[in-house]
Amino acid sequence: MKESIKIFSQDLKNSFKDLLPIVIVVAFFQTFIIQSMPENLISIIIGLTIVAVGLALFIRGLELGIFPIGENLAVDFAKKGSVFWLLLFAFTIGFSTTVAEPALIAIADKAAVISGGLVDAFWLRMTVALSVGFAIALGTLRILLGHPIQYYIIAGYILVVVVTFFAPKEIIGLAYDSGGVTTSTVTVPLVAALGIGLASSIKGRNPAIDGFGLIAFASLTPMIFVQVYGIVVYSLGDTSTVPVVAEVVESTKRVAVVHTFSLVDTLLELVGVIKDVAPILLVIFFFQYVVIKKPVAHLHKIATGIIMVIFGLYAFIVGLEMGLFPIGESIAYALTSMNNNGLIYLFGFLIGFSTTMAEPALLAIALKAQEISEGMIKQNVLRTVVALGVAIGIGLGAYRLVSGDQIHHYIIVGYSLVILLTYFAPKYIVPIAYDSGGVTTSTVTVPLVAALGLGLAENIEGRNPLIDGFGLIAFASLFPMLTVMGYGIYAEYKNKKLEGITK
Repeated sequence: MKESIKIFSQDLKNSFKDLLPIVIVVAFFQTFIIQSMPENLISIIIGLTIVAVGLALFIRGLELGIFPIGENLAVDFAKKGSVFWLLLFAFTIGFSTTVAEPALIAIADKAAVISGGLVDAFWLRMTVALSVGFAIALGTLRILLGHPIQYYIIAGYILVVVVTFFAPKEIIGLAYDSGGVTTSTVTVPLVAALGIGLASSIKGRNPAIDGFGLIAFASLTPMIFVQVYGIVVYSLGDTSTVPVVAEVVESTKRVAVVHTFSLVDTLLELVGVIKDVAPILLVIFFFQYVVIKKPVAHLHKIATGIIMVIFGLYAFIVGLEMGLFPIGESIAYALTSMNNNGLIYLFGFLIGFSTTMAEPALLAIALKAQEISEGMIKQNVLRTVVALGVAIGIGLGAYRLVSGDQIHHYIIVGYSLVILLTYFAPKYIVPIAYDSGGVTTSTVTVPLVAALGLGLAENIEGRNPLIDGFGLIAFASLFPMLTVMGYGIYAEYKNKKLEGITK
């Protein structure tokens, strides 16, 4: 018990350290730019404290429950030797966790409202969920076959770009964003554990090179599927139902409401978190007991970990809604009406960096990368490099929105750079770099980034929220791949230089 308290205290200390950049950014903009103290300061402080506690619980729960059960399932499937059941499990995990993903539901609802119902929220969610199920199954098959991940990813990005030229402009930003919101805070650790466990149990596979990459597939395929869905919808649908820009702005303002705290909503959040986790648990235990026909090892420990994950994620979300979301959104909206583009880019950059450092999904992947690489990849360095990528992405995405440039021009150049760096980056960093793009846009980042994008599109004359309001999440997913591979190339060069000096 004493040891457990000591470990949790250390986790809590690390959580407060992770939240410090957010506090500094928000305090700076509130004090020096907005020049007013927030009305609900005490609520914000309490909220951020709850976030830290939730983050600490979440990480400890991952270590106790989610990581072990994911890796054990992968090993059991490998021993069973049934490719069909393994691929069905991978598809079911991808589909069931995505269809109920809150960030996807929010994006789909906004898309339905501002497209005048032309984009159907339910069918958009089903399209994305099917694409993620397909992605996880395809990624699992790649590990079984032992194919290098870059061939799949490069082919996928080329397909994304090709489809972009045929997709209606109204769907492109939404499609790119769909790839960034599919991987939830609970799904990411489980999928990572599945991939690493599978790679560890198959002879000739390297967990560091072959185990990562499933999350990258889950971020890539929705971009293709949603654009194809858009081509069908805009070809067959009645585009006269799409509202004019003025109506779109009003609709979007009603959807993009500022978060307010209430006790009823807080209790509903717990129900919501349980609902999000329930499909994952149902799939896991069905395959464990019905297909593999083997009891869960250390069930008491696993159950404790899962409960900690649920309550940790619950506390995290409640704390965000009390503390970060209201002030973050109010600053975003205040900046968009100040007519100072430089401040908008600076806020986008800093909020991108600070929120990414606190992302639970990124922390989970970074911890796993450090463990698998035997310390060669430091989790703090990896998270900092990823956060820098997100910061650059959101800053550049804000510039793109303000200038009115076409999003696909930036995305095509970005993907071309990803393909180029893939050939120069060390093999061990490539799958982790691809996965980094998928884990950056999750619980913390998505709501704030979406608020900034829609706020800019509403306040800048001549912008259409449907065309211009979406897309920032895509930038936040793309640029971490570049910075992580760049970091890998630099680290490799530095190591070779040191080896040359010591010889």
